[in-house]
Amino acid sequence: MKGKQYSVKVYETTISGIEDEDQFISFFDANHPLFKDRLIVIQGYVSPRIEEYLSEKSLKYAINLELPDSRSKQDSQKKIEDEKRAKELAEAQQALIEEELRRLSNQLQNNLTVLDSIVRSGQELNIDGDLLLLNRVNSGASINIKGNLIITQVVEGNIKCYGNFMMLNNSPKANIIFHDVQVDNELLEEKLNRIELIDDEIVITPVLKKEINWVS
Repeated sequence: MKGKQYSVKVYETTISGIEDEDQFISFFDANHPLFKDRLIVIQGYVSPRIEEYLSEKSLKYAINLELPDSRSKQDSQKKIEDEKRAKELAEAQQALIEEELRRLSNQLQNNLTVLDSIVRSGQELNIDGDLLLLNRVNSGASINIKGNLIITQVVEGNIKCYGNFMMLNNSPKANIIFHDVQVDNELLEEKLNRIELIDDEIVITPVLKKEINWVS
């Protein structure tokens, strides 16, 4: 089997009925040199008179041919590209978060406690050292900690921390106290945030504050 692929210029027109014959023929009489190298796609009614006219003019044509919507193809391609870029962005953001988690986890050395269970409503944890919590803190739960704190899931309860740093998600329902200072939840970004005590000053830095630039 052999095949060839062609790039064909197409002109599409619609004929509603026999009343359009004269207008169709008049148009192509005036412009038929422009259509010698084009495929004319006619949608609708094509009378024997029009077919005979096209043959006499040696114009290539097709009747009621369904053409692909080039705009739809472009939109589909753009959607695919946008989804690919969104996936790459999400992966890059996740890599930044994991890198920051590893960096701060290496600093958790003061009698480290690691938990992978939900801190439920009414439960209170009192930790003398550092804590890495791989789950959420429900509303009505409390964590009091003297060391550093990393929580990777949603916080809706009460947090009191006296370590050098905390790492938390955006937590609009949480009550967060860091070194006896109330942390304004509006300062916490959507993803993980690093809250540090630097030179006796509380500094909040979103993990994804660094922009990811794409080269088109």
